[in-house]
Amino acid sequence: MTRAKQITWVLIVLTMTPLLAWGTGAKAMPIEQQATVTGTPEGPTILVPDHVNVRLGPDMDYDLVGVLIAGQQAPAIGRSPGGDWIQIIYLGVPGDKGWVYAPYVTLNAGQSMLPIVPPPPTPTPRTTATIDPTLAAQFNFGDVVSTRLPTFTPAEPVIYPTMITLAENGGGGFPPILAILGLLVVGLFGTFVSILRQ
Repeated sequence: MTRAKQITWVLIVLTMTPLLAWGTGAKAMPIEQQATVTGTPEGPTILVPDHVNVRLGPDMDYDLVGVLIAGQQAPAIGRSPGGDWIQIIYLGVPGDKGWVYAPYVTLNAGQSMLPIVPPPPTPTPRTTATIDPTLAAQFNFGDVVSTRLPTFTPAEPVIYPTMITLAENGGGGFPPILAILGLLVVGLFGTFVSILRQ
């Protein structure tokens, strides 16, 4: 054996011996648990009976940054000038403060205990895209005649013909049956004359 191999074996035996002794005969030492301090918020707090949205400011125009679910509590640190919104400590948002709508939460102290906090600056309204008139004019394809949509035109009233009776006409006049009988007599006379001429 070379000297390097001998040193390696000695080191392995020296490190394994305490480990084997500890694993077979040593008792495990109990881990001592240290008490942790869980802070309870001092001062006014809110309790959420149902879920409530947390916003960056005291109005619906401010961005929604989170939600508190039923049963959660949060320290209340202020109120809006009208008292409709309560400012709470809400970690993870800018300034670690958020706003909740007061009618949706239960405050364990009167609102008069909370100082009035001025609201943060109103957020910039979201812009909607508008059409640039100069750009729109570039796509004007000459004089485009717009087609008018058809409109409803009511029809003229329908006139129904009616028969006028002799009684309505005054009762006088030449009866048409006499003209027919007259033509029949003339036709029979013409037929009789033509038969005699043969």
